Amino acid sequence: MKNVTIYTTPSCGWCRTTKDYFKEHNIQYNEINVAADAAARGEMIQKSGQMGVPVIDIEGEIVVGYNQPRLARLLEISEPA
Repeated sequence: MKNVTIYTTPSCGWCRTTKDYFKEHNIQYNEINVAADAAARGEMIQKSGQMGVPVIDIEGEIVVGYNQPRLARLLEISEPA
């Protein structure tokens, strides 16, 4: 199983969409609320160059925003045609 971390804020709709996608495909993930953790927010910005969420780290590959095709590819999820 791949190591997945998602940087989120409580009010982020795309964060919820991404987490729902992970749950739908039984992807375990570590969630970090950057609104409540300044050090984690700095880490997220350093990794992604972005202040917006979600930022997803999959084994060191950074995905900014809900990019479902890229998430599926990195997580090896087969999507129905």
